[in-house]
Amino acid sequence: MNKIFRILFEPIRLLCIGVFYLAGWRVEGALPRKGKFVVIAAPHTSNWDFVWMLGCAMVFNVRIHWLGKHTLFNPPWGWFMRLCGGIPVDRRKSNNVVEQMVAVYESAENLSIAIPPEGTRAKVRYWKTGFYHIAHGAGVPIALGFLDYSRKVGGIGPLMITTGNYDRDLEEIKKFYAGIKGRVHRNEFGKKL
Repeated sequence: MNKIFRILFEPIRLLCIGVFYLAGWRVEGALPRKGKFVVIAAPHTSNWDFVWMLGCAMVFNVRIHWLGKHTLFNPPWGWFMRLCGGIPVDRRKSNNVVEQMVAVYESAENLSIAIPPEGTRAKVRYWKTGFYHIAHGAGVPIALGFLDYSRKVGGIGPLMITTGNYDRDLEEIKKFYAGIKGRVHRNEFGKKL
């Protein structure tokens, strides 16, 4: 898979960048200097978020990984989802995803995984905490990734080093996302964090 990825990466990257810019999107921010980080992928309100997230990753020239429900990796498109950085997760089982991802980070030289804290495109009252526990357990920073549909801008905001106090750290994260608008406004987490 890695050999195929290396061969196909540059043509796919150029195609994605072209589509991204032709659709009127642009990027803001910069990648963290450190090669390992967790990216909050928020707000997550539409299937289009995947397309524009990949576009941002291509502009930044980084291979971003993401966690997806295992059914996305079934034939005929499973190979493509893996090629795009997908890591299947079987939600039907309790399989300690946080511990598994911490171990993956510890063994990797460079790794970025985008995690939508809503865990779904539907409206939620609370964010799931997995992104935080993965970053804290692996000792890697959290990059505040975003897609702001109101301005057609995607990118990376500030980095956060976790303190271990989730509630306090979440308050800082909420401030950053307060003005960012998702594609489907009725599904935004907004003030419900």
